[in-house]
Amino acid sequence: MNLLFHVTASALSVIIAATPVSAQETPTAPRVFGDNAGAPQGAVQREAAGGIGYSDIADLVLSAPVIADATVRSTTKIKPAEAPNLAAGHVRLYVEVDVTALVRGADGLPPRIGYLLDVMPDAAGRVPKFKKARVLIFARPVPGAVNQVQLVAPDAQLDWTPTADARARKIARDALASDAPPVITGIGNAFHVPGALPGEGETQIFLTTADQRPVSLSVLRRPGEQPRWAVALSEIVDESAAPPAPETLLWYRLSCALPQALPDRSTGSLEAADATIAREDYAFVLAALGPCGRTRKS
Repeated sequence: MNLLFHVTASALSVIIAATPVSAQETPTAPRVFGDNAGAPQGAVQREAAGGIGYSDIADLVLSAPVIADATVRSTTKIKPAEAPNLAAGHVRLYVEVDVTALVRGADGLPPRIGYLLDVMPDAAGRVPKFKKARVLIFARPVPGAVNQVQLVAPDAQLDWTPTADARARKIARDALASDAPPVITGIGNAFHVPGALPGEGETQIFLTTADQRPVSLSVLRRPGEQPRWAVALSEIVDESAAPPAPETLLWYRLSCALPQALPDRSTGSLEAADATIAREDYAFVLAALGPCGRTRKS
């Protein structure tokens, strides 16, 4: 029997029994450590040109109570009979890493931790080699096993890159900020008020959020001018309201959560002409936001 697997068998059974984190938000607010420490993108998910996208990183960060920059010390292949729920064609590894830096984590981490990782062999049946690779891991603690974590998704081990590291750290900080935008859960009512001139008017669309904080979209149209839109994070829309900057947490909350069309119930109280304009203004906002950009399959 492999010594590494034998030593960690009890802890592995805890990990195997645990179910992956699927919630978008962590239940507690972990601490964030430092701005500079290394981190490549995906030992499982390889880096595309320019690095892993903002939304993919955000999905992982917001699901992970523990984020660590680490170096792989060893990997051990687990027998299929001892790997429940293993997808067809995959191989399950026990990965042991040395922690270089804790990016996020309320309770800290020991210098060395382990976790399970499912990988797909190449066409020749070779399992990817990770020894000495520098990785970013997005995980949750395993109850009763301080030196074990569980990845929050099958692809939650990333090769370290400066881009992935910087994005993960910034998103973690932004998510813990006092003014962090809330999770968008849907669309409430929409209103349109025509102006005095043809083509003039204002649309306001109220969003629903996980913590009931107010969020609204507004679109202002004036004759001969391009429409202007803004998002407000308070009950009052004032001159300070503006569109979110791309690749920010507010942009992500909107771009990745808003439906592709304004629900009919949102315009149920409007005249037909006003409802049409409200739908057009909503489509204008979506186009201005651009696509969410998710590429992850898990």
